[in-house]
Amino acid sequence: MVKIRLLAALLALCITVGCKAQTSATPTPDNAALARRVEVLVRAQYNLPPEFDVTVGARKPSNISGYETLPVTIARGGKSQVVDFLISTDGQKFGRLETVDLANNPLFRIDIAGRPTRGNAAAKVTVISFDDLECPYCARMHQTLFPATLNHYGDKVRFVYKDFPLLEIHPWAMRSAVDADCLGAQSANAYWAFIDYVHAHGEEINGQDRDIAKSHATLDRIARQQAALANLDSAKLSACITTQDETAVRASLKEGMALGIDGAPALFVNGERINGAQPQEAVWKVIDRALRAEGIEPPPTPAPNKTAVDKSN
Repeated sequence: MVKIRLLAALLALCITVGCKAQTSATPTPDNAALARRVEVLVRAQYNLPPEFDVTVGARKPSNISGYETLPVTIARGGKSQVVDFLISTDGQKFGRLETVDLANNPLFRIDIAGRPTRGNAAAKVTVISFDDLECPYCARMHQTLFPATLNHYGDKVRFVYKDFPLLEIHPWAMRSAVDADCLGAQSANAYWAFIDYVHAHGEEINGQDRDIAKSHATLDRIARQQAALANLDSAKLSACITTQDETAVRASLKEGMALGIDGAPALFVNGERINGAQPQEAVWKVIDRALRAEGIEPPPTPAPNKTAVDKSN
């Protein structure tokens, strides 16, 4: 993922209007072979398309003992950006040092304002799941979180879902996200009831003929049923469902992509990321680590069910 993020940054930098090409020294015959090796490595490691030009500049002093700064200019279409790499003074090691803003890193600043929460709203540990309601792996992760994980941690943890519909492969994921948020605007309980139901009834929503219009109608019906059970303002809900305003969902998508998410589910436990539908013990291990970091002793892990173990033998 580090390589992918760097490539994305390089691509973005190279197409930014206003970047200026910087003149770098032409390699001498003695270092031309090394410069070529560096170029090939940069192209290979970061999967640069052939149309990108890569020029290796002259070494400069660095603040790291045993290494010098090696500027590499990456250019395309008249725009360029210089990226500083590190090379050992003996020319045998090559890499890049990335610094991270610990105070304002996006991992610790995920926007959950106004999102429905489950568990203790004042808990010191927050599990944020970027979720796609049409994704079977998200449904599996949802089953891991609720009710077992919620019951295990009680008031020590809160859970928040963010929208991350994979629009290219899941045709009703956007509709379900908007309908869920329409409910969430009025009631957290209705929101979570809808989430629970949709994750448990994906095939019902798909339908036998996989008709997207029918799937949308089914989602709307389920949302209205949850609203009726929760005594919500039905007229307000219907207006929200009819409008299908995707603004908030797309903002959540954008935030997720900025965090490097390229699939769902993706969980963040006080900033620590969990990729994909991991087993319960893996999720609990991360939550336990976050609790201890906050000075809270995690609840003891239940002993395995002896009857189930005996049957498996």
